[in-house]
Amino acid sequence: MEAENLTQEASFRRGIGFDSQKYIELQSQFISQRRQQIGNKLYLEMGGKLFDDFHASRVLPGFTPNNKISMLQQLKAELEIMMVLNAKDLEYEKVRADLGITYQDEALRLIDIFRDEGFMIEHVVITQLSADYSNALAFSDRMQRAGLQVTHHYPTAGYPTDTETIISPDGFGQNEYAPTTRSLVVVTGPGPGSGKLSASLSQIYHDYQRGIQAGYAKFETFPIWNLPLQHPVNQAYEAATADLDDNNIIDPYHLAAYQEQAVSYNRDVEVFPLLKAMLEKLYGESPYQSPTDMGVNMAGHCISDDAVCRAAAEQEIIRRWYHARVEERRADTTDDSESSRIEVIMKRIGISKDDRPVVAPAVELAERTAQPASAVQLPDGTILTGKTSDLLGCSAAMLLNALKYMAGIDDDVHLLSPQAIEPIQTLKTEHLGSINPRLHTDEVLIALSVSAAESEDARQAITKLRDLRGCDVHTTTILGSVDESMFRQLGMLITAEPVYWRKSLYQRR
Repeated sequence: MEAENLTQEASFRRGIGFDSQKYIELQSQFISQRRQQIGNKLYLEMGGKLFDDFHASRVLPGFTPNNKISMLQQLKAELEIMMVLNAKDLEYEKVRADLGITYQDEALRLIDIFRDEGFMIEHVVITQLSADYSNALAFSDRMQRAGLQVTHHYPTAGYPTDTETIISPDGFGQNEYAPTTRSLVVVTGPGPGSGKLSASLSQIYHDYQRGIQAGYAKFETFPIWNLPLQHPVNQAYEAATADLDDNNIIDPYHLAAYQEQAVSYNRDVEVFPLLKAMLEKLYGESPYQSPTDMGVNMAGHCISDDAVCRAAAEQEIIRRWYHARVEERRADTTDDSESSRIEVIMKRIGISKDDRPVVAPAVELAERTAQPASAVQLPDGTILTGKTSDLLGCSAAMLLNALKYMAGIDDDVHLLSPQAIEPIQTLKTEHLGSINPRLHTDEVLIALSVSAAESEDARQAITKLRDLRGCDVHTTTILGSVDESMFRQLGMLITAEPVYWRKSLYQRR
């Protein structure tokens, strides 16, 4: 038997909690109205991920990862996209964790996607640039050779509190100017901390010098301003940015101006005085009395089932905690500040790791067999566990059993016979130098694909791969890079105990 069918989770909850179509229509209409209210030009900062927003799709079930692009399609004729990257992220090759690629590569990928979707994108802005950032300068040269216009922005003294210096030739005035041509400029980047706000304000300053009246608005999906501060969806955002030490807070400016509570986060509140002072200095007045005013986020109006979104967000927070603990273990550091911040969030809303259904079954099997184990929760709530054997790693065993279950194949049927597995093991150990003869998930899927040429069961099992997307998985040891990448490609939501199987100084990944 390749794995074990353990139980049916009685309290399982999965469903749609977010109205995607309503969101696309409502959001595009509201952005268009804001642009018309502002005047000649609106710089719209897009917080979070403009494309492949998997965090939003996980905590708001029904929100598709590319919802924002679908929304912007409604405004395509009047907008252009500006890509902003922080020179420090380029210099130190920061990685987008959910895709496993650097911010440089992510920027290139996004530019290609925007062009394929028919969006105009001509400008790249590199912020916080200094002469000793060789990687950032090389990236700038590469972008220019590719036909993009690259604008360099430099560190601004006193940012964001010294408004007199910032709004002057010695502040934003030292930055280069990107001559955008459309009335709506969507300002985005490969991840947080890119400098999108400062880039937008710098552009507004330079537009003013050229007689162009421009304004600013913020499109940040999270935190959702009209949900309670302690709502799990907002707390999941705080967990997602624990490495940045961001905090959700009640917008003090909104409370003072309107006597209404609205949720914002610390960085928007910190920079709001700069935005307000700049608009008042350039134009005599500001249309905004609070950070909430400058936002255009309609996501809170499109939640169709609050209970579903709460449950999904709670699971996301636990996943973030496990991920932080694994990364701390990989770094071999005593600094557990990120996981500790997320643990505070978990206690705040009354959840623990025990609320993740796949954890206990995996841990119990590992204790019983004294070998690594894994567990998966399938779309109908069924939990399957995978154990380590002489032929298969626990993740590979779990994957095969999941495919069999969903394809309705009898549990006693071996999708891969020992005779089919042994030649692969021989190749790995005798010719490729592997110390682990057990098949990984990618090797199992390749073998299954080969078997599908002659086996109807194998063919049926492969058709169920798409149904694994969104399924939760837990393993009792840190995964190697191959298995981790495979689960990511399948769209499965993986967590792991922060321990290695073998106590070695060098860990093969």
